[in-house]
Amino acid sequence: MELSPALAIDSADIVVASLRDWLLTEARMTADISSAVAGLADRLNAAGVPVDRLTFSAKALHSEHAAVSGTWTKDDPGVWKLRAHGSDDAAGYESSPLAAAHRSGLPVVLWIDETPDERFGIVPDLRREGYKHYLCFPVFFANGHNNAVTFATRSGNGFPSAACAVIAALLPALTATLEILSGYKSLDEVLRIYVGDEPHRAILAGRIGRGQVSRIRSAILFADMRSYTRITSAIEPERAVQLLNRYFDCLVPPIEAEGGEVLKYMGDGLLAIFRDRDDDTGAAARSALAAAVEALARVGRIGTEFGAAIRAGVALHHGEAAYGNVGSGARLDFTVVGRDVNLTSRLAQLNKVLDEPLLMSRAFSDHLRENTVHLGAFRLDGFEQEIEVYRPQGICRSIGYI
Repeated sequence: MELSPALAIDSADIVVASLRDWLLTEARMTADISSAVAGLADRLNAAGVPVDRLTFSAKALHSEHAAVSGTWTKDDPGVWKLRAHGSDDAAGYESSPLAAAHRSGLPVVLWIDETPDERFGIVPDLRREGYKHYLCFPVFFANGHNNAVTFATRSGNGFPSAACAVIAALLPALTATLEILSGYKSLDEVLRIYVGDEPHRAILAGRIGRGQVSRIRSAILFADMRSYTRITSAIEPERAVQLLNRYFDCLVPPIEAEGGEVLKYMGDGLLAIFRDRDDDTGAAARSALAAAVEALARVGRIGTEFGAAIRAGVALHHGEAAYGNVGSGARLDFTVVGRDVNLTSRLAQLNKVLDEPLLMSRAFSDHLRENTVHLGAFRLDGFEQEIEVYRPQGICRSIGYI
């Protein structure tokens, strides 16, 4: 294979310098790994490096998967195929070129037609898709994560030596850019996991001063488990964690499916909001009610696998939620505060007293089109005036209403 003029030995340094500058400036500023990888592949091909497939694999700080990998291909350059890898993929990793590169600290170079299928799990796939030459480079981040980038070509003569030299020379700059972009993504995901969508955006925007508060009007949902202390006192702590995870798996998906945001987990309690949609405040209330009904139905299907029937109570209110930084010194908690949040929490305590799975305040009921049943006015702890309390009518057979 004749080298592209751009990759003649006397011009390789110019190509490397140009691509290195792009990686550390424009690519770094994209704040998007897929755009950076696709841009690099396009520029390598334009420079005469025949890249048909480029992947980046990295460990992930995520609650649902241990690692991610993204693949760019020349066949479909506009698509970045992202795959999440769980802990059950460990066997696949151990039989991969990535693991070999991490153990040795050196690149793994494969001529696919000369490599037995059993050497690495990916070889049969690469052969079937027509790739001839495969390069896997270990990428080590400062936080100790072992990652990798791979390059593959369908060119019959593989990557020319000058092309391999260009790729190898770009590795330090590529590693730096990927580490920066991965760091931003990990920070974004970890904050979202622990504090929720809106608070994590506020934190990343710099609103982290103690006492800073922002308000929104919304439907507010508070849920907690009945008899949690009694149930968990009879099981091992690890089993109690399993119970909570199973319980929250019943609550959170319906909330998110209806556009709600989970703001806080408090032991066996959960606080979520459904933002008002412009002037249509009834839409938020209807979404919150639909989520509550579905969540309670799912909780009812857990059964007695944890030694007792699992039940929950949900309280719904409409009002203001205020996000605020609360704490002391350098240790703050981004939490929600205010009268309406407190009222929702106290209303949830009334669920147990009235033995009702779902209660709503008059402020919430007034935003609904559905019929509701007035249960009376009740004194809630911390509130001087009695609160009018309602429950839904005719829509909750799955959670005990008739």
